[in-house]
Amino acid sequence: MEFDDVIMGRRSIRGYKPDPVPQKLIEEILTLAMRAPSSMNTQPWNFYVITGEPLDRIRKGNTERMVAGVPQSREFRTGNAFEGQHRERQIGVAKQLFAAMGIARDNAEQRQDWVLRGFRQFDAPVCVIITYDKVCDGSDDTPFDCGAVATALVNAAWSRGLGAVINSQGIMQSPVVREHAGIADDQIIMKSIALGWPEESFPANAVVSERKSVEEAAVFVGF
Repeated sequence: MEFDDVIMGRRSIRGYKPDPVPQKLIEEILTLAMRAPSSMNTQPWNFYVITGEPLDRIRKGNTERMVAGVPQSREFRTGNAFEGQHRERQIGVAKQLFAAMGIARDNAEQRQDWVLRGFRQFDAPVCVIITYDKVCDGSDDTPFDCGAVATALVNAAWSRGLGAVINSQGIMQSPVVREHAGIADDQIIMKSIALGWPEESFPANAVVSERKSVEEAAVFVGF
């Protein structure tokens, strides 16, 4: 694919075929992703790539704990709830997704099922957990760098025909993730990425979230 086609065509995938993803292909994608820039070449990121039974155990533990009301335990700061235009954008994409899936505003059961899909990493055949080295904790550059490698990863996956969605719900119960993914104590869990072959018939996969314009986002000085 041409670079512009990857960037403009990529979308978040929330419905997957059950088909396995070859390890060699994932290694190829990670090789591309790790060309992402990092502060002073620190490359603080690491990847735990999970499939099969270990991933099923993570899904089960996540959903059971969340349904039981166990408080979330993400290992990175989430900040305050969104307000203003940021909240409006959050609501906007939720409305797009619910409309695509035919989920009515007053259908609490279907809405809850949609939320639980996130805790199950959208039932993707592969989950990539991005962590960073604990010795780098406290530097804002480190999560910034991990964001760069996550973006590169989903774009590299798209260029190879794979879909992905960057997901926080999948790591809300960090003890579950640590146990079943075997994450080392010297790592901080940053994000999870669901990965797999897109199920084209899944309605939400057709949703393309709106982007603000360059005019809204950019200030040009000295031109």
